[in-house]
Amino acid sequence: MADRPVSIDIANYDGERTSIRSQAEGGIVAQLRLDNTALFLQPTLRRAPDVTVEPEYWTTIGTGRTLVFCTVYGDDFDGFEAALETDPTVADPVLADRYPDRRVYRVALTERAETFIAKTAEVGGRLLDLSSSRDGWLVQLQFPSRDDLVAFNEYCRERDISVTVDHLRVSDDEDDGVVALTEKQQELLAVAHEEGYFDVPRGISQDELADRLGVSKSAVSQRLRRAIGELCASKLC
Repeated sequence: MADRPVSIDIANYDGERTSIRSQAEGGIVAQLRLDNTALFLQPTLRRAPDVTVEPEYWTTIGTGRTLVFCTVYGDDFDGFEAALETDPTVADPVLADRYPDRRVYRVALTERAETFIAKTAEVGGRLLDLSSSRDGWLVQLQFPSRDDLVAFNEYCRERDISVTVDHLRVSDDEDDGVVALTEKQQELLAVAHEEGYFDVPRGISQDELADRLGVSKSAVSQRLRRAIGELCASKLC
């Protein structure tokens, strides 16, 4: 039998779309620092503070194990790998790929690892950004309401996870989608601009910026990428 053209009732289709519950208007964007020795990879991060870790994605395979792929920036990969081998929150670390400035690792979560991604989704939140810092995981989350943020904070408190607020942004119908830069990102961009980092030729290198600010080169590289990415996203998207 020949295929028949399919007609779509746009009116009914649009009506069905409006029945979907929306969280797109309003809400809170929170940039938080989470710290606890039981958090995923936290023992490694404390022993190898000169690297920056960015989880790329995670998946649960048929055996029930959760695998996480992480990109690691910095110079002390040997120290990171040594710490990784004794970290009780992960198992079976594998070097998945390497580049001149970074490496990609795969690890499996253990039962001793505390995580917060599932709880974020449970209260209706969304993960926007996640990376390591010298004082815990730096995470940017979006919650539909203040009550959802409070529920997430209560979850962390019950598990002795320290929560430090870097900044909060309240969204509304007039919101233009711009997420405020952190104080450290603003400081870095200000110093980089004043010292001619964006000039041609450059007036200062990333190594010199790191010395000026008292942080690692990997921290400077990571903050620059994230700050410039935030600015581009807010202006171009």
